[in-house]
Amino acid sequence: MLVQIPIPPTRGYLNFGDIMVFTSALLFGRFVGGLAGGIGSATADMITGYAYFAPYTLIIKGLEGFLAGAVRDGKSSRRDALGWFVGAIAMLSGYFLAEAYMMGFGVPAALVEVPGNSIQVLSGAIVAIPLARALRNRIPKILI
Repeated sequence: MLVQIPIPPTRGYLNFGDIMVFTSALLFGRFVGGLAGGIGSATADMITGYAYFAPYTLIIKGLEGFLAGAVRDGKSSRRDALGWFVGAIAMLSGYFLAEAYMMGFGVPAALVEVPGNSIQVLSGAIVAIPLARALRNRIPKILI
C-alpha cells in the first residue's frame, strides 16, 4: 500500500503487493497464499480508495496466491518458480479480462495496464522466490 502508481485509463494502480502474495504462497501453501492474495489485496484496494477493484482483486489475487501455493512443493526453487509463473499468468490474464470486459474499460485501456501488472509480478519473482528459500530454513517446519 505504501507505493501506488496510478494508471488513469483503468483507474487502477501499480503496487508491489505481489511480493507478499508470492512470499506467503511459496512459504505456506495454497490456503495462506489464497487468503493473503485475495483478502489482503482486496483490503488494500478498499483502504486506499480503489474499492471498485476489490471484488475483482479478491478473486484474481486470491487465485494468484492459491495457484502459486498449490504448485510449490516447499523444497525446490524450480517449483517455486513454476508456482510464481502459474500465479503470474492468473493475475495478468485475470486483470486483463476484468478490465477489458467485466469493468467495461475495453481492450485498449486494459492493455495499458499490462506493463504495470507485469512489473508487479516480476517484482514478486525477484524478491519472493529467494526470500521464501531463505526463510524456509528459519521458520519451524510445522508452519510450512
